[in-house]
Amino acid sequence: MKARRARRARLLASATGTVVLSLAMSGCVTVHGETAVIPAISKADARKILKEFNSTSNKANSSHDPGLNSTIETGALGAIDGAGLKSRKKIAPQGNPGYEPLRLSDPRFLIPEQAGWPKFFVADTRSNRTQQGRWLIVFQHDSPDSDWRASYLAVLQKSEMPRFVIGKHGYAKAVEDGARSRLAVPPDELSDAYVSYLREGTGDFAPGEQTSQRREKRQQSANRPGKRTEFADVAAKPPQYEPFGLRTRDGGALVFFASQHHTKETYAEGYRPPVKEPLVKALMTGTPKHAVTYVRVSEQAVKVPAEKNGGDVRFLNRIDGLTSVKGE
Repeated sequence: MKARRARRARLLASATGTVVLSLAMSGCVTVHGETAVIPAISKADARKILKEFNSTSNKANSSHDPGLNSTIETGALGAIDGAGLKSRKKIAPQGNPGYEPLRLSDPRFLIPEQAGWPKFFVADTRSNRTQQGRWLIVFQHDSPDSDWRASYLAVLQKSEMPRFVIGKHGYAKAVEDGARSRLAVPPDELSDAYVSYLREGTGDFAPGEQTSQRREKRQQSANRPGKRTEFADVAAKPPQYEPFGLRTRDGGALVFFASQHHTKETYAEGYRPPVKEPLVKALMTGTPKHAVTYVRVSEQAVKVPAEKNGGDVRFLNRIDGLTSVKGE
């Protein structure tokens, strides 16, 4: 996100092509890409990237190939799916012949004009995995020599879909970091703010399943007969976990960000941790004699209000996945 600070230095391209975009799935090459405010990608190329993502994702999931999946995913989405494929590969190394292919259809694209790196765009699409709602897939591009890879997935219902700021040329507006975001919580501070809220119960977050209710459930499960459960939340930071935001018409933004969550279960003497799920055991290191620590990566899509309007951050969607397990 730091590189986006050059965004204000606008070197506008002329209609004759002063700024030239040459893009393939293998990367994007720009002239003056560090300082010129230009579309992150063309809609035609965004469509190609989404199509290739869909095709490669099906190949990776049907063959349980985390290496192949890493060529199209990164960040929180890549960590979650990569760990899932790793565990499935151990259980079924030949893959899944009964895998039902993912089908993405009716795509729409939210493409911001940006300077610097990383660049990103959002594909808003239907999926055969969900009967209602639409998938929002964030694709990011870290440098002129890098690939476009998907880093976030969120599923939003029609009633939850924000009204985005779209300029006269059809491009969305990216949100900057820090005070320049003009948000109640800037994108680059959201992960810290969220894990702090989970620890302390204070912060700019609306009550709900992923906030107040999550804290209540933790408190209820912390101490049970024969088992103590401890929670440790860690902010997910760039460059591995980059937050992205798109401005909405009410002055706020839809922001995607990640976080990490550790849960340690310690059993009383005479009890052995009951780790029976094959997919969990496939990710385990160490021997679960008296304790097990589960590490999960979480990807969130939240609606953040404008700073001048006040109000709390509201969760729209959260997806998490087990990425590692340690027995002690």
